[in-house]
Amino acid sequence: MKRKEILIALKIYVFTWIIMLLIFFGISVFRGTPLARAFEFFKEVIIIRSVLVGIHTIFLVIYLLFLLFRFFRRTHLKKGIQVALKYACLSFLAPLIFLFGSFKYIEHVNTNEGYTYQWNTAIENTTNEVLNIYEKDGKHRGMSVFGWTDDNKPALKELLRNNVEWIAITPFLYQKNERTETMRIPDKIGVWSRRDSIFINSIQQMHELGIHVNLKPHLWMNDGWRSNINFDSKETWASWFESYRKNMIHYAKMAALTNVEMLCVGTELKTSLKNQPEAWLSLLKEIKTMYNGKLTYAANWDGSFDQTDFWEEFDYIGIQAYFPITKTSNPDLETLKKGWDRHIIKLEKIAKQHKKPILFTEVGYKSEASSTIRPWEWDEFASGLFNKKSDKTQQLAYEAMFQRLWNKDWFQGAYIWQWDTRTTKVNSIKNLDFSPRFKPAENTIAKWYGKKAD
Repeated sequence: MKRKEILIALKIYVFTWIIMLLIFFGISVFRGTPLARAFEFFKEVIIIRSVLVGIHTIFLVIYLLFLLFRFFRRTHLKKGIQVALKYACLSFLAPLIFLFGSFKYIEHVNTNEGYTYQWNTAIENTTNEVLNIYEKDGKHRGMSVFGWTDDNKPALKELLRNNVEWIAITPFLYQKNERTETMRIPDKIGVWSRRDSIFINSIQQMHELGIHVNLKPHLWMNDGWRSNINFDSKETWASWFESYRKNMIHYAKMAALTNVEMLCVGTELKTSLKNQPEAWLSLLKEIKTMYNGKLTYAANWDGSFDQTDFWEEFDYIGIQAYFPITKTSNPDLETLKKGWDRHIIKLEKIAKQHKKPILFTEVGYKSEASSTIRPWEWDEFASGLFNKKSDKTQQLAYEAMFQRLWNKDWFQGAYIWQWDTRTTKVNSIKNLDFSPRFKPAENTIAKWYGKKAD
């Protein structure tokens, strides 16, 4: 490559980074994030592998478009517009059309399930008011919801129509990876940022409609999993927990201010529970001095709830219920129901041992043929090219769960993961994600949430 070509490539590379930087800080300013905090966050984000791959992909696309434009311009000047157009068609448009057509064909094959579901509108709640069946049987008819805006009334009324009575709001805490010694904390504990205000506003709108709220702060990391956080010394563990404590006190104050009905004090923090039981008990004692609503903790399905020896401090044994229930794709209803048998034995034992009801703080299935094999897995980019869509599997998975668990006296309900208010009817046809919105699973959830447990 000639020196001139290298300089052009470098300029485009720098230009790409400047554009990404401007977009990032523009979004931060819009959200009311202080510039110093935004800059610190940017330094953390840009070293994430997926972010780096994305930015370099954008650079390559821009550079390729530049080369194509230059080639077209030079050919036009030397040989005329007709030859330039011919070259453009043969070298660029034809391959692009072929690739796009191939992509759309594969996507069509993988997402065209041909499943016909008879939607039952009779079970929907058309009153625009909470039926409050919870007061009769104590079951949480819950949904984890994302996509909050200033005006959530239309989205909330849609959830009411599906007999949802509890909503989990999930503020995300943040740390870089499993070895990060302190997570990000609020600038001032109990002083609300613009982001906090969105949650507070959403909670108020829910309460105006009679919807119960579960405030569920959730630790998010760029790399690794929160259950595997690990440190070499007690001092480092103590430093990490202090940053976690400050976050939880911040949200406990929010829970008290907004009178939310339940606070989830942690999610899938297995190693911390194992290494710091006294710190957790101390945190719970502190939270109870400022918040008097219901409390739970969200333990992972894989057995970590067995290690949680402080359930007597909570109102519910919370479980992230991504239990594998089949070994094959496209299971039928009986196979799915049978897949719950071994898990139910263990759940009943835990409930009896601690004399506490069990609440599924999360449970969800993607609309994929294999979603019940490893339900906890997220879709990768362009999953429609590699995975087979199955609204039927998603719908039957929920039907099986409700049939096997809804009438158990120790089972106190579930929070479906996850309802995305930004999902549209058009894109729901092709997406394979967790959101049941506009899919048959939505109607199945509405049917069971509309039933009083026996």
